[in-house]
Amino acid sequence: MKTITSNTEAEIVEKRSKFIGNLYYIETIEQAENKLKEIKKKYNDARHNCFAYRVYDKNTVIERASDDGEPSGTAGAPMLNLLSKSDLVNCIIIVTRYFGGILLGTGGLVRAYTESAKQTLNKAQIIEIEPGKEVQVQLPYDKLGEFQHYCQKNNISIQNVEYNQNIVCKIHINNENIEKALNDTIKRQYNLQNVKILNDIYLKTKNM
Repeated sequence: MKTITSNTEAEIVEKRSKFIGNLYYIETIEQAENKLKEIKKKYNDARHNCFAYRVYDKNTVIERASDDGEPSGTAGAPMLNLLSKSDLVNCIIIVTRYFGGILLGTGGLVRAYTESAKQTLNKAQIIEIEPGKEVQVQLPYDKLGEFQHYCQKNNISIQNVEYNQNIVCKIHINNENIEKALNDTIKRQYNLQNVKILNDIYLKTKNM
């Protein structure tokens, strides 16, 4: 999977119709809906604000799209298809259209909305990500150094360390490795206690 690291905007003109594409990073459906409200308020005199988004949530990708009054399948679906083919999640693309007085036809609309979305996506910084978990573990002070070394060797990221009666660590680990990396043998070796999965997350792997 991939996502974006910054918001982008691009504009094209097709037969006097202006298409303004806006791409936003989001993490929830609520954030997607809020971005759509912002765009509708910003371009309140526009005829159409079509959109598509994909949100990764609890090991599932949620997809939504809208033609916002354009002929069915000419705007939202092509943009969603572009996001899906690019394997992008946690982003919303909104294309605002100002009608220029010339009808584009269904084929022309598909091409225009697709091109607007493409140009907006081309400006984005894209990174590869993978699903993972935020996990909290407790361990004795004398095991911290060994556990840090183990995490470094096994691509486990220690995000936070609290020095209480015992050490409390928050770690990020990908879903493929979690059972192997935190199995009973490892727990005994480092005396890990109160292992809790806190959140579903995604982990950056590399820039594109």
